[in-house]
Parts: sequence; structure tokens; C-alpha cells
Amino acid sequence: MRFVRKTKEKLLIKSLIREFKNIANKKIKRKKRFSFVLTGGPSPVNLYKSLSKEKIEWGNIDFFWGDERLVQKNSKFSNYKLAKNNLLKDVKISKKQIFSVDIIQNSVSLSSQLYSKKIKKYFKYKKVVFDLVLLGMGNDGHIASIFPENLDLKSNKITKYVLRKDFKRISLNMKIINNSKNIFLWLNNKKKSKIFKSLKEYKKKHVPVNFLNYKKTTVFSLT
Repeated sequence: MRFVRKTKEKLLIKSLIREFKNIANKKIKRKKRFSFVLTGGPSPVNLYKSLSKEKIEWGNIDFFWGDERLVQKNSKFSNYKLAKNNLLKDVKISKKQIFSVDIIQNSVSLSSQLYSKKIKKYFKYKKVVFDLVLLGMGNDGHIASIFPENLDLKSNKITKYVLRKDFKRISLNMKIINNSKNIFLWLNNKKKSKIFKSLKEYKKKHVPVNFLNYKKTTVFSLT
């Protein structure tokens, strides 16, 4: 595990962008596609806005989502819409580079299956290894839509569907997240940073964030 600690969000954003560009440029220089898994919720908004202003060869980057709610893409609760409004609409990319979750209304299981198939096809039906997965963390230690009550460390499936009171959701599985080459854990406020520290210190069992592959993870945390 590698920590990047800053006292202000702007400095933390600069640090993450620097790391992002270092990782992405190495692969892009080899004329390879770079697979980038986006996170949702309010925490990455300022990060995405800052990323959109960077000089990056966006045409070589393909975008995926770590999780999505079972809502239409124009919904204010859509992770796709959040990324589109704050990042994707402001960078030069084509529709072919966007691998979002296709929402089948009233069928979270089918939506999950279709997303899994889309990912399999992208990786040419070989092992799924994303270049970079960006994650936020909930107050309960959940990542993507992997919550303490639905944590499954054994599943080899690419995606899973999650039934919750607020929204039905589609999420990457823990093994797929941990198979990625790089993981960025984005803790952009002091509350989240303190919660993360307490979870790691007391080694609370069955908390999803504690099961990340920390050999591949960089934690961006406010001090």
C-alpha cells in the first residue's frame, strides 16, 4: 500500500493526476489501449473536472464503471451521467471508448450480465485486467457497490447485481477489482480519511475496503 497525503483537496487532485498520467502515458507510448474504471458518487466531481483540463491522449483511453445504479442514464443518480457531465463531455473521445452499463429497466440481473459480456468482449475473452480502477469509499467501508453484507471474495464472475433499499445496482466483483494493474483509492475529505484509518487500525472483519489488494493500491488521503 502506498499513501499520498495532502492537506487540501486541490493538492490531492494534483497528486492523483500526476500518478494517473505517469501510468497512462507508459502504456499509450507503447501504442496500447488504456482501460480506466471510473467511480461514482459526489467525491470525484472536482477530480473529474480537473482531469478534463489536462493534456492527455484521451483517444487512447477506454472508460468503464466500477458500479452503476439501476437508473436511466439521464438520472441525477446515474454514475454515467456524473462522469459525462464532469469529464467525458469535455475531452476528445468517441462513443466507442465508452463502456458504460446498459440499463435494462426492471432487470438488474440482465443489466449485470450484459455488462459482463461487454467487458469480456473488450478483453477478447481472456483474463480481465483493467489498467486502473478508481474507487471511492462509503462510511461503512464499501467500495463500488460491494457492501459488507454482500461481500463475496470467492466469486470469479466479472460483475454482480446488488439489491438494496435505495437502488438496485450493478458492480464489478472484488476479484476483478483486485486483478487490475493499479487501484487508486480516493479519500478526498477528512471524515473518509479518518474512517479508513480506523478500519485499517482495528482490522474490522468483513469490511470490503480491507480486502483490496494493497500491493497495487495507492491511497489518496487528506491528512
